[in-house]
Amino acid sequence: MSAIQAYVRTTAPRGRETERVGPFLATYSPGTAHPMLNYAIPDDSAKPTAAEIDALTAAFRRRDLLPRLEYFTEIAPDLEKLLVEAGYELERRVPLMTCAPGERVDQPAPAGIRLRVPESGEDFRRMRSAQNTAFGEPAEIGDEEVEQLKAGAGVRHLLAEDIATKTVVGGGLALEIVDGTTEVAGIAVLEPYRGRGIAAALTAHLTREVHEAGAHTAFLTPGDLGIGNVYARVGYRPAGECVHLSLS
Repeated sequence: MSAIQAYVRTTAPRGRETERVGPFLATYSPGTAHPMLNYAIPDDSAKPTAAEIDALTAAFRRRDLLPRLEYFTEIAPDLEKLLVEAGYELERRVPLMTCAPGERVDQPAPAGIRLRVPESGEDFRRMRSAQNTAFGEPAEIGDEEVEQLKAGAGVRHLLAEDIATKTVVGGGLALEIVDGTTEVAGIAVLEPYRGRGIAAALTAHLTREVHEAGAHTAFLTPGDLGIGNVYARVGYRPAGECVHLSLS
């Protein structure tokens, strides 16, 4: 678990501003106040003082951001209690699932669906628009975001396309591999296409790619039990939990 948390500490700051506040690494995404893109990560075994928690809160407040943390509970088991005592509230607990090469179960794309790598700016735009729509986010994608997607070093993107209509119906990605570990994320399928095995096929394809590229551990954090069951069919198994806490 410590290795997976170290992976997040390495990759989360990509494209973000960072600040060391006591036993926390605070990360801030320029140009957006979205809470999922601005949060702090604790050191292993972090036991901050009240003053250090106050300093972290102040660091986010100075930037008009929601003070927020995301981390795997096992690496800092005493931290949640200390944060709650300081007024932070639990947003949610998210399961952590991992898959090693010998555990992966390949899943083919269903009939009528093609999985492929985005080849153009328009491909990236349509893929991210489908992902955002599936997640309940705004569907419009600006040129700057398209360029950021195209320039993502070490990131593997995969889209799902309806062969008959050429509609991009979903997508996913695998982040860069660091010391044999990588994260599979953003798996999303438009509502009319769900229940056909597209999400499982996207996940299996990306997982196979990173395993073949040298990753010994692929991990993901399913947002709900339903998608967790999809990941289980691909070979992912529960390995811990991630907590999100914030101070409104």
